[in-house]
Amino acid sequence: MDATAQLSDIGEFRRWFMLALGMLAQTAGAVFINGAAFLIPALHDDRGLSLPAAGLVVAMPTVGIMFTLIAWGVLVDRIGERLVLAVGLGLTALAGVAAVFTTSIPLLAILLLLGGMAAASANSASGRVVVGWFPPQRRGLAMGIRQMSVPLGVAIAALTVPSIARDHGVGSALWVPALVCAVGAVLCLAVIDPPRPHRADAAAQGLLDNPYRAGSRLWRIHATSILLVIPQYVVWTYALVWLMTDREWSAASAGILVTVSQILGALGRMGVGALSDRVGSRMRPLRWVAVATTASMLALGIADWFDSPVAVVALVIASITTVAPNGLAFTAVAEISGPFWSGRALGVQNTGQYIFAAAVPPAFGALAAVSFPLAFLISAIFPALSTPVIPDDPGT
Repeated sequence: MDATAQLSDIGEFRRWFMLALGMLAQTAGAVFINGAAFLIPALHDDRGLSLPAAGLVVAMPTVGIMFTLIAWGVLVDRIGERLVLAVGLGLTALAGVAAVFTTSIPLLAILLLLGGMAAASANSASGRVVVGWFPPQRRGLAMGIRQMSVPLGVAIAALTVPSIARDHGVGSALWVPALVCAVGAVLCLAVIDPPRPHRADAAAQGLLDNPYRAGSRLWRIHATSILLVIPQYVVWTYALVWLMTDREWSAASAGILVTVSQILGALGRMGVGALSDRVGSRMRPLRWVAVATTASMLALGIADWFDSPVAVVALVIASITTVAPNGLAFTAVAEISGPFWSGRALGVQNTGQYIFAAAVPPAFGALAAVSFPLAFLISAIFPALSTPVIPDDPGT
């Protein structure tokens, strides 16, 4: 093998190593932020909280993350990914450890809030790694792989948190996100910064210009993602509770199904990312996924309304379709905004999503307390509304 080929192989290895580190960081944050939802059965049964109250407590990481996403994004644009990821995940781990030892529900909610604020660091930083290290014709697949991190984090939490919380209590279950985030913080001390041009060169190329002044495409993608995140969080938050209360599954069996569904959802994200590379468009596959999400949530609501066993199959399908669009929108935002605005733009992207996602557990908890089918059917409205909002590709 000649020297040029060796250098090429080293560059390729480094590219995928950076992606692996970005995935690890995002997975760790997802275990903390989304894993809290799996405490609902224990908070409801052991602590005596109502479903809406338990939903409010477990929404605190989501509330926290929306406060700091843009701030972390600005910091990433200024100092890069390495320190942001290490410090953010380290603080998340500390909040998780503190939450392990509290018996106060209000204090637990505050610590979950603080942990979510710190975990926001992984969102913008890990997404920029992909855009910095992968060329446009491979970014859809790479971002799809990176976006597998969130459902994988949910899968890890689903496999561990419910059973530990049932057998040993809420505090013991919180060791899972605390330890995962601590490991992620240590490993992200490796050099993870993607290459990007010097600021002087970027200014000459117009890369420092505000991309929001160039048109409405970024705002329309943000709006689309907000509408699509609602059914995603309905499924993430209440799938376990629905299986245990409505379908009378055990915590272990329900956790396994949710885990399998999340793994399939992770593979689905990778698949639609690769599809976007193949068709040369992020927006067309995003529109296809929005239609599929609408259909799957309608199928879930109707099947559950008639108490059909098909509802469980519909839940698995909905778990796949509802998570599929995130990577497409994330990639598009990063590509449009460029290397010196992508931290902030991705922060805005996720902030809008999390503001509405934070309302899902209490709002849909109230609906689920009346009727799970009603909650599922109402959630199908939002992806249907997103379809006409999705912008066309440039030049179409």
